[in-house]
Amino acid sequence: MTKEWNLEQYDTYTEAPAEEPERQFYYMAKCRKYVKELAEKLGHAPTCCVTTFGCQMNARDSEKLVGILEIIGYEIIEDENADFVIYNTCTVRDNANQRVYGRLGVLNGFKRRNPNMKIALCGCMMQEASVIEKIKTSYRFVDLIFGTHNIYKFAELLFTTFVSDGMVIDIWKDTDKIVEDLPVERKYPFKSGINIMFGCNNFCSYCIVPYVRGRERSRDPKDIIREVERLVADGVVEIMLLGQNVNSYGKNLENPITFAQLLQEVEKIEGLQRIRFMTSHPKDLSDELIEVMKHSKKICRHLHLPLQSGSTRILKEMNRRYTKEQYVELADRIRREIPDIAITTDIIVGFPGETPEDVEETIDVIRTVKYDNAFTFIYSKRTGTPAAAMKNQVPEDVVKEGFDKVLKVVQDTAREQVSRYQGMVMDALVEEVNEHDSSLLTGRLSNNTLVHFPGEKALIGQIVNVSLDECHGFYYIGHMV
Repeated sequence: MTKEWNLEQYDTYTEAPAEEPERQFYYMAKCRKYVKELAEKLGHAPTCCVTTFGCQMNARDSEKLVGILEIIGYEIIEDENADFVIYNTCTVRDNANQRVYGRLGVLNGFKRRNPNMKIALCGCMMQEASVIEKIKTSYRFVDLIFGTHNIYKFAELLFTTFVSDGMVIDIWKDTDKIVEDLPVERKYPFKSGINIMFGCNNFCSYCIVPYVRGRERSRDPKDIIREVERLVADGVVEIMLLGQNVNSYGKNLENPITFAQLLQEVEKIEGLQRIRFMTSHPKDLSDELIEVMKHSKKICRHLHLPLQSGSTRILKEMNRRYTKEQYVELADRIRREIPDIAITTDIIVGFPGETPEDVEETIDVIRTVKYDNAFTFIYSKRTGTPAAAMKNQVPEDVVKEGFDKVLKVVQDTAREQVSRYQGMVMDALVEEVNEHDSSLLTGRLSNNTLVHFPGEKALIGQIVNVSLDECHGFYYIGHMV
Protein backbone atom coordinates (compact mmCIF):
# COMPACT_ATOMS: atom_id res chain seq x y z
CA MET A 1 0.00 0.00 0.00
CA THR A 2 2.93 2.34 0.44
CA LYS A 3 4.50 4.03 -2.53
CA GLU A 4 8.00 2.82 -3.44
CA TRP A 5 10.50 5.22 -1.89
CA ASN A 6 14.16 5.15 -2.87
CA LEU A 7 16.34 6.08 0.09
CA GLU A 8 19.56 4.97 -1.61
CA GLN A 9 19.76 8.29 -3.47
CA TYR A 10 20.48 10.17 -0.23
CA ASP A 11 24.12 10.67 0.74
CA THR A 12 23.91 10.47 4.53
CA TYR A 13 27.48 11.70 4.95
CA THR A 14 26.63 15.14 3.65
CA GLU A 15 24.68 17.89 5.40
CA ALA A 16 20.91 17.41 5.68
CA PRO A 17 18.81 19.23 3.04
CA ALA A 18 17.03 22.34 4.29
CA GLU A 19 13.86 21.84 2.27
CA GLU A 20 10.97 19.57 3.27
CA PRO A 21 10.11 16.79 2.70
CA GLU A 22 13.58 16.02 1.26
CA ARG A 23 15.09 16.65 4.68
CA GLN A 24 12.95 13.89 6.22
CA PHE A 25 13.87 11.35 3.52
CA TYR A 26 17.53 12.09 4.29
CA TYR A 27 16.88 11.28 7.96
CA MET A 28 14.91 8.16 7.01
CA ALA A 29 18.01 6.96 5.16
CA LYS A 30 20.14 7.65 8.25
CA CYS A 31 17.61 5.93 10.54
CA ARG A 32 17.56 2.88 8.27
CA LYS A 33 21.29 2.29 8.98
CA TYR A 34 20.69 2.35 12.74
CA VAL A 35 17.67 0.04 12.45
CA LYS A 36 19.73 -2.37 10.32
CA GLU A 37 22.45 -2.43 12.99
CA LEU A 38 19.78 -3.09 15.65
CA ALA A 39 18.35 -5.94 13.55
CA GLU A 40 21.79 -7.57 13.37
CA LYS A 41 22.15 -7.22 17.14
CA LEU A 42 18.70 -8.67 17.83
CA GLY A 43 18.82 -11.34 15.14
CA HIS A 44 15.50 -10.18 13.69
CA ALA A 45 13.83 -7.04 12.36
CA PRO A 46 13.03 -4.71 15.28
CA THR A 47 9.31 -4.64 16.07
CA CYS A 48 7.14 -1.57 16.55
CA CYS A 49 3.62 -1.05 17.87
CA VAL A 50 1.74 2.18 17.12
CA THR A 51 -1.34 2.72 19.31
CA THR A 52 -3.79 5.45 18.34
CA PHE A 53 -6.05 7.27 20.77
CA GLY A 54 -8.69 9.69 19.48
CA CYS A 55 -10.11 10.90 16.21
CA GLN A 56 -9.76 10.11 12.50
CA MET A 57 -7.10 12.80 12.16
CA ASN A 58 -4.99 10.97 14.74
CA ALA A 59 -5.59 7.71 12.88
CA ARG A 60 -4.34 9.35 9.68
CA ASP A 61 -1.27 10.68 11.51
CA SER A 62 -0.55 7.16 12.76
CA GLU A 63 -0.65 5.85 9.19
CA LYS A 64 2.12 8.35 8.40
CA LEU A 65 4.19 7.15 11.36
CA VAL A 66 3.75 3.52 10.32
CA GLY A 67 4.72 4.35 6.72
CA ILE A 68 7.99 5.88 7.91
CA LEU A 69 8.70 3.05 10.36
CA GLU A 70 8.24 0.41 7.68
CA ILE A 71 10.47 2.14 5.18
CA ILE A 72 13.33 2.36 7.71
CA GLY A 73 13.07 -1.32 8.59
CA TYR A 74 10.70 -1.86 11.51
CA GLU A 75 8.21 -4.73 11.54
CA ILE A 76 4.78 -3.43 12.63
CA ILE A 77 3.00 -5.56 15.24
CA GLU A 78 0.02 -5.04 17.57
CA ASP A 79 1.75 -6.27 20.73
CA GLU A 80 3.02 -3.46 22.98
CA ASN A 81 5.82 -5.73 24.18
CA ALA A 82 7.81 -4.49 21.17
CA ASP A 83 11.20 -2.91 20.49
CA PHE A 84 9.54 0.44 19.83
CA VAL A 85 6.15 1.62 21.11
CA ILE A 86 4.46 4.85 20.02
CA TYR A 87 1.33 6.29 21.62
CA ASN A 88 -0.42 8.82 19.39
CA THR A 89 -2.47 10.53 22.08
CA CYS A 90 -5.79 12.33 22.39
CA THR A 91 -6.69 14.90 25.03
CA VAL A 92 -10.33 15.75 24.29
CA ARG A 93 -11.40 14.03 27.54
CA ASP A 94 -9.44 13.48 30.73
CA ASN A 95 -9.96 9.70 30.69
CA ALA A 96 -7.90 9.56 27.47
CA ASN A 97 -4.97 11.07 29.38
CA GLN A 98 -5.41 8.64 32.27
CA ARG A 99 -5.38 5.67 29.88
CA VAL A 100 -2.01 6.79 28.52
CA TYR A 101 -0.51 7.17 31.99
CA GLY A 102 -1.80 3.72 32.91
CA ARG A 103 -0.30 2.11 29.82
CA LEU A 104 3.04 3.86 30.39
CA GLY A 105 3.34 2.03 33.71
CA VAL A 106 3.04 -1.28 31.83
CA LEU A 107 5.61 -0.17 29.23
CA ASN A 108 8.09 0.62 31.98
CA GLY A 109 8.06 -3.05 32.95
CA PHE A 110 8.64 -4.09 29.33
CA LYS A 111 11.52 -1.65 29.00
CA ARG A 112 13.27 -2.94 32.10
CA ARG A 113 13.39 -6.37 30.45
CA ASN A 114 14.34 -5.00 27.01
CA PRO A 115 17.17 -2.42 27.20
CA ASN A 116 16.89 -1.82 23.42
CA MET A 117 13.27 -0.70 23.71
CA LYS A 118 12.26 2.84 22.74
CA ILE A 119 9.05 4.63 23.77
CA ALA A 120 7.63 7.67 21.98
CA LEU A 121 4.62 9.86 22.76
CA CYS A 122 3.01 12.22 20.26
CA GLY A 123 -0.35 13.79 19.46
CA CYS A 124 -2.67 16.27 21.17
CA MET A 125 -1.98 15.33 24.78
CA MET A 126 1.68 16.24 24.27
CA GLN A 127 0.75 19.85 23.47
CA GLU A 128 -0.19 20.41 27.14
CA ALA A 129 2.66 21.86 29.20
CA SER A 130 1.42 20.17 32.40
CA VAL A 131 1.56 16.78 30.65
CA ILE A 132 5.18 17.30 29.56
CA GLU A 133 6.18 18.23 33.10
CA LYS A 134 4.47 15.14 34.50
CA ILE A 135 6.20 12.85 32.00
CA LYS A 136 9.59 14.46 32.67
CA THR A 137 9.09 13.90 36.40
CA SER A 138 7.27 10.55 36.62
CA TYR A 139 8.00 8.77 33.34
CA ARG A 140 11.66 9.49 32.69
CA PHE A 141 12.03 6.24 30.71
CA VAL A 142 10.20 7.79 27.72
CA ASP A 143 12.63 8.44 24.85
CA LEU A 144 10.80 10.82 22.52
CA ILE A 145 7.98 13.36 22.86
CA PHE A 146 6.60 15.44 19.99
CA GLY A 147 3.30 17.13 19.26
CA THR A 148 0.72 17.72 16.54
CA HIS A 149 2.49 20.46 14.58
CA ASN A 150 5.77 18.70 13.79
CA ILE A 151 4.68 15.12 13.15
CA TYR A 152 6.28 15.36 9.71
CA LYS A 153 9.66 15.64 11.52
CA PHE A 154 9.30 12.14 12.97
CA ALA A 155 12.27 10.65 11.06
CA GLU A 156 14.56 13.51 12.14
CA LEU A 157 13.44 13.23 15.77
CA LEU A 158 13.84 9.47 15.77
CA PHE A 159 17.38 9.85 14.44
CA THR A 160 18.10 12.19 17.35
CA THR A 161 17.10 9.45 19.81
CA PHE A 162 19.54 7.06 18.08
CA VAL A 163 22.51 9.40 18.51
CA SER A 164 21.81 10.96 21.92
CA ASP A 165 21.03 9.87 25.45
CA GLY A 166 18.08 11.00 27.49
CA MET A 167 14.59 12.18 26.60
CA VAL A 168 14.12 14.08 23.32
CA ILE A 169 11.33 16.67 23.50
CA ASP A 170 10.23 18.76 20.51
CA ILE A 171 6.94 20.59 21.03
CA TRP A 172 5.80 23.54 18.91
CA LYS A 173 3.15 25.93 20.17
CA ASP A 174 1.83 26.56 16.64
CA THR A 175 2.86 26.47 12.99
CA ASP A 176 1.78 27.62 9.56
CA LYS A 177 3.73 24.78 7.94
CA ILE A 178 2.07 21.89 6.07
CA VAL A 179 4.33 19.05 4.93
CA GLU A 180 2.75 16.07 3.20
CA ASP A 181 4.00 13.60 0.56
CA LEU A 182 5.70 11.38 3.13
CA PRO A 183 5.37 7.57 3.34
CA VAL A 184 1.95 6.39 4.53
CA GLU A 185 0.84 2.85 5.30
CA ARG A 186 -2.94 2.72 5.06
CA LYS A 187 -4.96 0.47 7.34
CA TYR A 188 -7.29 -0.35 4.42
CA PRO A 189 -6.09 -0.61 0.80
CA PHE A 190 -9.50 0.46 -0.54
CA LYS A 191 -10.27 3.54 1.59
CA SER A 192 -8.29 6.38 3.09
CA GLY A 193 -8.55 9.57 5.08
CA ILE A 194 -7.05 12.77 3.69
CA ASN A 195 -6.22 15.85 5.74
CA ILE A 196 -7.60 18.89 3.95
CA MET A 197 -6.97 21.32 6.81
CA PHE A 198 -5.46 21.50 10.26
CA GLY A 199 -6.37 23.34 13.44
CA CYS A 200 -9.52 25.08 14.63
CA ASN A 201 -10.60 28.69 15.15
CA ASN A 202 -13.87 28.11 17.00
CA PHE A 203 -12.78 28.04 20.66
CA CYS A 204 -15.79 26.24 22.06
CA SER A 205 -15.47 26.89 25.79
CA TYR A 206 -15.19 23.18 26.74
CA CYS A 207 -12.71 22.19 24.03
CA ILE A 208 -8.93 21.91 24.22
CA VAL A 209 -8.47 21.28 20.46
CA PRO A 210 -7.70 24.87 19.32
CA TYR A 211 -4.98 25.04 21.96
CA VAL A 212 -3.32 21.76 20.93
CA ARG A 213 -4.00 21.74 17.17
CA GLY A 214 -3.47 25.46 16.56
CA ARG A 215 -5.19 27.87 14.19
CA GLU A 216 -6.94 26.78 11.01
CA ARG A 217 -4.76 26.31 7.96
CA SER A 218 -6.00 24.78 4.73
CA ARG A 219 -4.06 22.71 2.24
CA ASP A 220 -3.84 23.87 -1.36
CA PRO A 221 -6.71 22.27 -3.33
CA LYS A 222 -4.31 21.17 -6.09
CA ASP A 223 -2.30 19.19 -3.52
CA ILE A 224 -5.47 17.55 -2.21
CA ILE A 225 -6.62 16.60 -5.71
CA ARG A 226 -3.19 15.16 -6.55
CA GLU A 227 -3.23 13.08 -3.38
CA VAL A 228 -6.72 11.73 -4.11
CA GLU A 229 -5.69 10.89 -7.68
CA ARG A 230 -2.66 8.96 -6.39
CA LEU A 231 -4.79 7.08 -3.90
CA VAL A 232 -7.36 6.15 -6.54
CA ALA A 233 -4.56 4.91 -8.82
CA ASP A 234 -3.46 2.76 -5.86
CA GLY A 235 -6.90 1.12 -5.52
CA VAL A 236 -8.77 3.46 -3.17
CA VAL A 237 -12.51 3.69 -3.91
CA GLU A 238 -13.58 5.74 -0.86
CA ILE A 239 -11.92 8.76 0.70
CA MET A 240 -12.76 10.76 3.82
CA LEU A 241 -11.81 14.44 3.83
CA LEU A 242 -10.66 15.35 7.33
CA GLY A 243 -10.61 18.59 9.30
CA GLN A 244 -11.70 19.86 12.71
CA ASN A 245 -14.28 21.96 10.84
CA VAL A 246 -14.32 21.16 7.13
CA ASN A 247 -16.95 23.85 6.51
CA SER A 248 -14.24 26.45 7.18
CA TYR A 249 -11.95 24.97 4.54
CA GLY A 250 -10.31 27.38 2.12
CA LYS A 251 -11.01 30.66 3.89
CA ASN A 252 -7.35 31.36 4.67
CA LEU A 253 -5.95 30.37 1.27
CA GLU A 254 -4.33 32.94 -0.99
CA ASN A 255 -7.07 32.13 -3.51
CA PRO A 256 -10.05 31.29 -1.28
CA ILE A 257 -12.24 28.32 -2.21
CA THR A 258 -15.27 26.93 -0.37
CA PHE A 259 -15.54 23.40 0.93
CA ALA A 260 -18.46 22.80 -1.44
CA GLN A 261 -16.28 23.82 -4.39
CA LEU A 262 -13.52 21.47 -3.23
CA LEU A 263 -16.05 18.61 -3.07
CA GLN A 264 -17.09 19.32 -6.65
CA GLU A 265 -13.47 19.09 -7.80
CA VAL A 266 -12.88 15.86 -5.89
CA GLU A 267 -16.03 14.35 -7.40
CA LYS A 268 -14.59 14.78 -10.90
CA ILE A 269 -11.80 12.28 -10.20
CA GLU A 270 -12.40 9.16 -12.27
CA GLY A 271 -12.36 5.88 -10.39
CA LEU A 272 -13.29 7.43 -7.06
CA GLN A 273 -16.64 6.03 -5.98
CA ARG A 274 -17.36 7.43 -2.53
CA ILE A 275 -16.59 10.68 -0.70
CA ARG A 276 -17.04 11.19 3.03
CA PHE A 277 -16.04 14.07 5.27
CA MET A 278 -15.99 15.17 8.90
CA THR A 279 -16.53 17.18 10.91
CA SER A 280 -19.08 19.89 10.05
CA HIS A 281 -19.76 22.77 12.40
CA PRO A 282 -23.46 23.78 12.19
CA LYS A 283 -22.70 27.51 12.18
CA ASP A 284 -20.74 27.20 8.91
CA LEU A 285 -22.82 24.65 6.98
CA SER A 286 -23.88 26.50 3.83
CA ASP A 287 -26.78 26.17 1.43
CA GLU A 288 -24.11 25.67 -1.24
CA LEU A 289 -22.86 22.54 0.54
CA ILE A 290 -26.39 21.15 0.90
CA GLU A 291 -26.97 21.74 -2.81
CA VAL A 292 -23.70 20.02 -3.79
CA MET A 293 -24.51 17.02 -1.58
CA LYS A 294 -28.04 16.84 -2.94
CA HIS A 295 -26.91 16.46 -6.56
CA SER A 296 -23.76 14.43 -5.96
CA LYS A 297 -23.50 10.82 -7.07
CA LYS A 298 -20.38 10.18 -4.95
CA ILE A 299 -20.83 12.06 -1.66
CA CYS A 300 -22.12 9.59 0.91
CA ARG A 301 -25.59 10.06 2.38
CA HIS A 302 -24.25 10.70 5.85
CA LEU A 303 -23.64 13.97 7.67
CA HIS A 304 -22.08 14.26 11.12
CA LEU A 305 -23.51 17.46 12.61
CA PRO A 306 -22.49 17.95 16.27
CA LEU A 307 -25.26 19.40 18.43
CA GLN A 308 -23.50 19.30 21.85
CA SER A 309 -26.57 20.71 23.63
CA GLY A 310 -30.20 21.44 22.79
CA SER A 311 -30.39 24.37 25.19
CA THR A 312 -29.79 27.78 23.63
CA ARG A 313 -28.56 29.07 26.99
CA ILE A 314 -25.98 26.31 27.30
CA LEU A 315 -25.00 26.63 23.63
CA LYS A 316 -24.19 30.29 24.30
CA GLU A 317 -22.04 29.29 27.32
CA MET A 318 -20.33 26.71 25.09
CA ASN A 319 -19.59 29.44 22.50
CA ARG A 320 -21.19 27.33 19.76
CA ARG A 321 -22.64 30.39 17.98
CA TYR A 322 -26.02 28.97 17.02
CA THR A 323 -29.32 28.54 18.85
CA LYS A 324 -31.47 25.48 19.32
CA GLU A 325 -33.92 26.86 16.78
CA GLN A 326 -31.21 27.55 14.19
CA TYR A 327 -29.83 24.02 14.55
CA VAL A 328 -33.26 22.37 14.21
CA GLU A 329 -34.07 24.52 11.18
CA LEU A 330 -30.76 23.54 9.57
CA ALA A 331 -31.35 19.83 10.21
CA ASP A 332 -34.88 20.15 8.82
CA ARG A 333 -33.56 21.89 5.70
CA ILE A 334 -30.96 19.15 5.16
CA ARG A 335 -33.57 16.38 5.49
CA ARG A 336 -35.96 18.28 3.23
CA GLU A 337 -33.35 18.65 0.48
CA ILE A 338 -31.72 15.22 0.95
CA PRO A 339 -34.48 12.90 2.27
CA ASP A 340 -32.31 9.75 2.32
CA ILE A 341 -29.52 11.29 4.41
CA ALA A 342 -28.45 9.90 7.78
CA ILE A 343 -27.58 12.53 10.38
CA THR A 344 -25.35 11.68 13.35
CA THR A 345 -24.22 13.96 16.14
CA ASP A 346 -22.17 14.57 19.30
CA ILE A 347 -23.87 15.44 22.61
CA ILE A 348 -22.32 16.57 25.89
CA VAL A 349 -24.25 16.12 29.14
CA GLY A 350 -23.20 17.87 32.34
CA PHE A 351 -21.71 21.11 31.01
CA PRO A 352 -21.27 23.65 33.85
CA GLY A 353 -24.58 25.22 34.79
CA GLU A 354 -26.70 22.66 32.93
CA THR A 355 -30.06 22.04 34.63
CA PRO A 356 -32.55 19.16 34.20
CA GLU A 357 -34.57 21.58 32.07
CA ASP A 358 -31.58 22.05 29.75
CA VAL A 359 -31.29 18.27 29.44
CA GLU A 360 -34.97 18.16 28.42
CA GLU A 361 -34.21 20.73 25.71
CA THR A 362 -31.51 18.39 24.37
CA ILE A 363 -33.93 15.46 24.44
CA ASP A 364 -36.45 17.57 22.54
CA VAL A 365 -33.91 18.16 19.74
CA ILE A 366 -33.05 14.43 19.62
CA ARG A 367 -36.73 13.56 19.17
CA THR A 368 -37.21 16.30 16.59
CA VAL A 369 -34.13 15.64 14.44
CA LYS A 370 -34.19 11.83 14.89
CA TYR A 371 -30.50 11.00 14.66
CA ASP A 372 -29.32 7.77 13.08
CA ASN A 373 -26.69 7.63 15.80
CA ALA A 374 -25.22 9.92 18.43
CA PHE A 375 -21.97 9.93 20.37
CA THR A 376 -23.05 10.95 23.87
CA PHE A 377 -20.44 12.07 26.40
CA ILE A 378 -20.34 13.21 29.99
CA TYR A 379 -18.68 16.63 30.18
CA SER A 380 -14.95 16.31 30.83
CA LYS A 381 -13.22 19.21 32.55
CA ARG A 382 -10.15 20.20 30.50
CA THR A 383 -7.64 22.42 32.28
CA GLY A 384 -6.92 25.53 30.22
CA THR A 385 -10.42 25.88 28.76
CA PRO A 386 -12.89 28.59 29.89
CA ALA A 387 -15.44 25.96 30.97
CA ALA A 388 -12.97 24.38 33.41
CA ALA A 389 -12.88 27.66 35.36
CA MET A 390 -16.68 27.99 35.56
CA LYS A 391 -17.86 27.77 39.18
CA ASN A 392 -21.19 26.03 38.59
CA GLN A 393 -19.88 22.53 37.84
CA VAL A 394 -22.73 19.99 37.88
CA PRO A 395 -22.72 17.28 40.62
CA GLU A 396 -21.79 13.83 39.36
CA ASP A 397 -25.09 12.17 40.34
CA VAL A 398 -27.10 14.84 38.50
CA VAL A 399 -24.91 14.45 35.39
CA LYS A 400 -25.33 10.66 35.46
CA GLU A 401 -29.11 10.93 35.69
CA GLY A 402 -29.25 13.34 32.74
CA PHE A 403 -26.80 11.25 30.72
CA ASP A 404 -28.87 8.07 31.18
CA LYS A 405 -32.05 9.86 30.06
CA VAL A 406 -30.36 11.31 26.96
CA LEU A 407 -28.74 8.00 26.06
CA LYS A 408 -32.06 6.12 26.21
CA VAL A 409 -33.79 8.60 23.90
CA VAL A 410 -30.81 8.54 21.51
CA GLN A 411 -30.92 4.74 21.34
CA ASP A 412 -34.69 4.58 20.89
CA THR A 413 -34.84 7.18 18.12
CA ALA A 414 -31.72 5.79 16.38
CA ARG A 415 -33.19 2.28 16.25
CA GLU A 416 -36.33 3.71 14.71
CA GLN A 417 -34.32 5.67 12.13
CA VAL A 418 -32.05 2.78 11.14
CA SER A 419 -35.00 0.35 10.84
CA ARG A 420 -36.54 2.43 8.05
CA TYR A 421 -34.13 0.83 5.54
CA GLN A 422 -35.40 -2.71 6.18
CA GLY A 423 -36.26 -4.58 2.97
CA MET A 424 -34.27 -2.17 0.77
CA VAL A 425 -31.38 -3.12 -1.50
CA MET A 426 -28.42 -0.77 -1.05
CA ASP A 427 -24.76 -0.49 -2.00
CA ALA A 428 -22.26 -1.62 0.63
CA LEU A 429 -18.49 -1.24 0.59
CA VAL A 430 -17.16 -4.58 1.86
CA GLU A 431 -14.65 -3.68 4.59
CA GLU A 432 -13.68 -6.91 6.36
CA VAL A 433 -14.53 -10.42 7.45
CA ASN A 434 -16.97 -10.16 10.36
CA GLU A 435 -14.96 -10.36 13.57
CA HIS A 436 -17.60 -12.49 15.34
CA ASP A 437 -18.59 -14.83 12.50
CA SER A 438 -16.03 -15.65 9.79
CA SER A 439 -18.79 -16.84 7.42
CA LEU A 440 -20.02 -13.24 7.18
CA LEU A 441 -18.57 -10.11 5.61
CA THR A 442 -19.08 -6.63 7.05
CA GLY A 443 -20.02 -3.82 4.69
CA ARG A 444 -20.75 -0.15 5.16
CA LEU A 445 -23.65 1.58 3.46
CA SER A 446 -23.44 5.08 2.06
CA ASN A 447 -25.39 6.26 5.13
CA ASN A 448 -22.67 4.74 7.37
CA THR A 449 -24.83 1.86 8.66
CA LEU A 450 -23.13 -1.54 8.87
CA VAL A 451 -24.53 -4.68 7.28
CA HIS A 452 -23.29 -8.26 7.81
CA PHE A 453 -23.90 -10.83 5.08
CA PRO A 454 -22.51 -14.12 3.72
CA GLY A 455 -19.76 -13.76 1.13
CA GLU A 456 -16.23 -14.57 0.06
CA LYS A 457 -13.19 -12.74 1.45
CA ALA A 458 -12.20 -11.82 -2.13
CA LEU A 459 -15.04 -9.26 -2.13
CA ILE A 460 -13.28 -7.04 0.45
CA GLY A 461 -12.75 -3.61 -1.08
CA GLN A 462 -15.60 -3.94 -3.57
CA ILE A 463 -18.99 -2.22 -3.55
CA VAL A 464 -21.81 -4.78 -3.79
CA ASN A 465 -25.63 -4.73 -3.70
CA VAL A 466 -27.00 -6.03 -0.41
CA SER A 467 -30.58 -6.71 0.65
CA LEU A 468 -31.19 -5.39 4.18
CA ASP A 469 -33.20 -8.28 5.65
CA GLU A 470 -33.12 -7.93 9.45
CA CYS A 471 -32.54 -4.78 11.45
CA HIS A 472 -30.72 -5.38 14.73
CA GLY A 473 -30.85 -1.91 16.22
CA PHE A 474 -27.79 -0.24 14.72
CA TYR A 475 -26.83 -2.78 12.05
CA TYR A 476 -28.39 -5.17 9.53
CA ILE A 477 -28.13 -8.82 8.58
CA GLY A 478 -28.59 -9.21 4.84
CA HIS A 479 -27.62 -11.04 1.69
CA MET A 480 -26.07 -10.08 -1.64
CA VAL A 481 -28.35 -9.66 -4.63
